[in-house]
Amino acid sequence: MHTELKICFIGGGNMAQALIGGLADKLTPASNIHVVDINAAALAVLSQRFGVTTSLQADTRVAQADVVVLAVKPQQMRAVTQGISAHISQQLVLSIAAGIRAADLSRWLKDHPAIVRTMPNTPALVGKGITGMVALAGVSAQQRDVADAILRSVGETLWLQDERQIDPVTAISGSGPAYVFYFLEAMEQAAVEMGLSAEHGRTLAQATFAGASALASQSQEPLSVLRERVTSKGGTTYAALTQMESDGVRQAIVRALHAAAKRGTELGDEFGREED
Repeated sequence: MHTELKICFIGGGNMAQALIGGLADKLTPASNIHVVDINAAALAVLSQRFGVTTSLQADTRVAQADVVVLAVKPQQMRAVTQGISAHISQQLVLSIAAGIRAADLSRWLKDHPAIVRTMPNTPALVGKGITGMVALAGVSAQQRDVADAILRSVGETLWLQDERQIDPVTAISGSGPAYVFYFLEAMEQAAVEMGLSAEHGRTLAQATFAGASALASQSQEPLSVLRERVTSKGGTTYAALTQMESDGVRQAIVRALHAAAKRGTELGDEFGREED
């Protein structure tokens, strides 16, 4: 445990709560974690659940932190960072917002150099997340290790060399849980249409996804080989995959992920442009 590490969260939403749950009294004492949010009810829950300190406005505790985690919506980021810039000096700043580029964060924080841009995903809520991360040149080796430890508290981390790769990461893993839920919904619907209960359909679909993912994680073989092993020509799996190929499912998925990455880039352009 880093008993002296002080962390301040700007924003106390779901992802912040997931990180706090992984950090409080594990990486650092809960008393070292402070949360700033305009939602008093959310702050009360965080304080009661984790034992962290809270405030409705940024104050000197932001300046006293070793790490400041920006956990607000992309459209709020400019105003929030400009509002706390007076409290930022030597701290490591972590951003978990989609689309907002590190260079823009640095500019809004009066050219602050120590910024790590990250893209976690919602399985962090159950300790199974994965986070893409990229650091500005001003981040020290020690700060990079601290950033990694914070995000590893809720899952795996993947460091990138080029910030432009964050938008594809957002498309694949940041938005990815929604695609899985979408496919699970379709499997549940099919189960009901074929005479199973919705409960049985959901149970079968979820267990199948979890099992197949675990199998893929433990195998060194390409995904295509794992798929082929389940697919006997003329069998039931073959019939399903043939229908999917006929319907263009694979290409639809690929196009969808390209659309997500493109939107991430657009968000960066939109929210990062200079004010008139």
